Amino acid sequence: MKAGWLIGGAALALSSSLVLAQSAPEDLLPPGFDNPAPAPSPTQAAPAPSATGAPAPNAAGEIVQPLPSGEQPAPTSGGFDLANLPTLREIENMSTDELDELLGLKPKFDIPPAARRSMERAGVLAASEGGLPAKSLAKQPAALVRAALAGTKAPMVSRWGHILLRRTLASRLAAPEGMDPVEFATLRVRALNAMGEHAVARALVQDIDTANYSPELTNAAIDAYIGTADIVGACPAVRLVRTGRDDVEWQMLAGICNAYAGEETRALNDLRRLQSRGQGEPIDVLLAQRFAGAAGSGRRAVTIEWDDVDSVTPWRFAMANALGEPLPENLSDDLGPDLLKSAALTPALGPLERVGHADVAGQSGIYSSAAMVDLYSQIFADGADDSDASLRASRLREAYVGTDPASRLAAIRDVWGGAGDYVYGRMVMTAFAAARLPADEAFASDAGELIASMLAAGLDRDALRWAGVVDEGSLGWALLALAAPTRQEAVTDGELDSFVDDDTSSGQRKSRMLLAGLAGLDRVGQGDIAEYSQRLSVSLGGETRWTRAIDAAADVGNPTLVAMLAGLGMQGDSWDRMTARHLFHIVSALRRVGLEAEARMIAAEAVARA
Repeated sequence: MKAGWLIGGAALALSSSLVLAQSAPEDLLPPGFDNPAPAPSPTQAAPAPSATGAPAPNAAGEIVQPLPSGEQPAPTSGGFDLANLPTLREIENMSTDELDELLGLKPKFDIPPAARRSMERAGVLAASEGGLPAKSLAKQPAALVRAALAGTKAPMVSRWGHILLRRTLASRLAAPEGMDPVEFATLRVRALNAMGEHAVARALVQDIDTANYSPELTNAAIDAYIGTADIVGACPAVRLVRTGRDDVEWQMLAGICNAYAGEETRALNDLRRLQSRGQGEPIDVLLAQRFAGAAGSGRRAVTIEWDDVDSVTPWRFAMANALGEPLPENLSDDLGPDLLKSAALTPALGPLERVGHADVAGQSGIYSSAAMVDLYSQIFADGADDSDASLRASRLREAYVGTDPASRLAAIRDVWGGAGDYVYGRMVMTAFAAARLPADEAFASDAGELIASMLAAGLDRDALRWAGVVDEGSLGWALLALAAPTRQEAVTDGELDSFVDDDTSSGQRKSRMLLAGLAGLDRVGQGDIAEYSQRLSVSLGGETRWTRAIDAAADVGNPTLVAMLAGLGMQGDSWDRMTARHLFHIVSALRRVGLEAEARMIAAEAVARA
């Protein structure tokens, strides 16, 4: 009954307009959601062998002995189109893979039958390991799941929202009824790539046998491999999956993969042909030649010239890092947020090269607090550099192990300094240092930022030690009112009034987010919600297609679908894109499906960063 009710609710949700996290309502669903195209038919399984094993007559009446299971039939003349046979010259120019395909020798599966993996549940995080329930989407409407995942095309404004959605997409899940498991995996990999989680996306595609790849999943997998600078990792998909692609990037990948399959001479000739014909940017082809040349013993020198290059693409960034080719400063200093996240995780880069990108990775949710501290610990251990990063590493050490609490607090504030738009990323890094400080009245003026730092790593119980120190209506009080795990009493009108009166944020956005968070957590009375909604000019109750969908998913207690819809509503490049209405529905839905910890952290983050 619940599954059927949600399907009905999803159908009702198609009558309004879906909005993402933004300042003005706008329908951002993928085209065709109102009238979704028919779902692709599930991948057909191989016909089961006859129960008796007896030979069966074919269409001509001949008796044909069946082959043993797992063997490939030998090619016959009936498999060729005699009118389109290649010439001898064309055959001479074919690679081994192309010849195998022409002769019908290219196997669909490149692994033994006993080692093949089922597509029933794809993912890397089982429920016992913290993943979400495997069958939680099985009875949900495929159109709604498809729209939620296809519409997730940008990073999250919320660090905690990012962490929740990553956990959801990486879970070992069964596809919704009526959706091909390969399509479901493809949508998840694309969403992870859009979030900057290329390593998780790569792990997900590696959990699927290459023989089950569709062209769309292959393209998403290649994006994940390029995002992790794992070029050779893409070769099984490039060599075994028929995609119909013939663009320059695909030809460069094919050349590289041919070289690492033992056909170095042919691969280099193919890449030189691309260069001579002017196909693709010269720098891209040169990088591919250098990479392919490393596969053999020819040791052909390829000079990389960056003089005429004015931008860094994911391909150039991945190839340069894989080859150990340093980017010129004018290019490395102008990387976009997506490449900054990739740079923070690229193992080919040293600690000093990665640390410049750690703030954005920490703020977005890709880096944990422990990972950031580990990175700075490596820099401190080297100790041979007098850069800003080395000085920050020294101050970070003081923040953690200094003997005087006042000096530790001063060190924490030094670490936060100079971070610009990524100060919240530095707060992630100092979370455990802030938790080690005593809750002292002498530090009351810094309590709000210290509590925000602790909550950035989920240290809610450590933050609660400051409940007796913070003043009513202060930032620290507001964060604790949202983050406290066992709070029973509602926030009073007087407490809210104190916070709103002292709120100096632009457009009183902190007050709006506090009201939305408290309402979503059911920690404020209905009368106060109505009063302060009018006072702050916000509306928490307006309905859209998205709000109806996430509320319906919460009503039937489905955490996986709620998490996906929450991620859809949290896209954006800053918290200015998040509205109080969206925050209310996200926090409320998460609380109702048992994800209250995530709901509390998202609400507190909204107030801290608004």
